[in-house]
Amino acid sequence: MAPLIALLVGTAAARLAGFFGLEHFDAWPVSVAVGVFCMFTLTGIVHFVPSFRAWMIEMIPPKLPAPALLVTVSGVLELAGAVGVLIPATRTAAGIGLALLLVAMFPANVSAARRGVLIQGRPPTPVPLRAAEQALYIAAALVAAL
Repeated sequence: MAPLIALLVGTAAARLAGFFGLEHFDAWPVSVAVGVFCMFTLTGIVHFVPSFRAWMIEMIPPKLPAPALLVTVSGVLELAGAVGVLIPATRTAAGIGLALLLVAMFPANVSAARRGVLIQGRPPTPVPLRAAEQALYIAAALVAAL
């Protein structure tokens, strides 16, 4: 839920700044890019917070090798993509890259839900709801890429 809130609040704040005269934010793709930045900065940092990192490692499907390395790599890619969507010269590549990363990471979410992996003591998001969230995040990354 926190990533969704970060995406929505970041986007809304940027649109509000555009409404109040900051012309740079007076376009939806730029405002959505700010929301995407907020969301991926949050989720990227969480990859390195020990208590969150532990359950992210547990989310990785058991058949994949080096789950800790996969969590580290995905966290670095999320942070790099977050910065990339704010830079006009890299925005398109970063947005597309983040969308592809979301597609690549989705099986871990499905695996965690099917295996009943607890996330901070709570059950995982059911697959249909998680799929809808993932579709929204992918759409936001692609809008930011415009």
